[in-house]
Amino acid sequence: MNRVVLIGRLTKDPGLQFLPGNGTAVTKFTLAVDRRFKKEGQQEADFVPIVVWNKQAESAANYLAKGRLVGIAGRIQTRNYEAKDGTRRYVTEVVADEVQFLEWGDKANSNSSQNTQQSNNSDGYTEIDDEGDIPFKIAVSQAA
Repeated sequence: MNRVVLIGRLTKDPGLQFLPGNGTAVTKFTLAVDRRFKKEGQQEADFVPIVVWNKQAESAANYLAKGRLVGIAGRIQTRNYEAKDGTRRYVTEVVADEVQFLEWGDKANSNSSQNTQQSNNSDGYTEIDDEGDIPFKIAVSQAA
């Protein structure tokens, strides 16, 4: 059985490429996965290369960004190739068949309450618009 499940944060924005010839979409990124045990009070992480194919690759490239929390399920794959200098290189990576977006939106704005706008309604309610973070308006009663 070859199955891997990881949760971590992207180390940089994913890059989308299309293979020449058939135009298959592929996205590659590195996932920083925290280790379970801390050594001398310092949190340690492993940096795991991830490869995503086809439509999921396009979605990942469009909606994921550096620092976002993501869940990955897939398989470990090893491959090797000959580098330009003639040496043999070995690569171990996770080929993801499931990508779960665990964090949405702009991280800087989601943790801040400064972006909340309020306006009074004629019926005694205050409408709160969180600038697009939620797809509806919240009415808060001003009963005192």
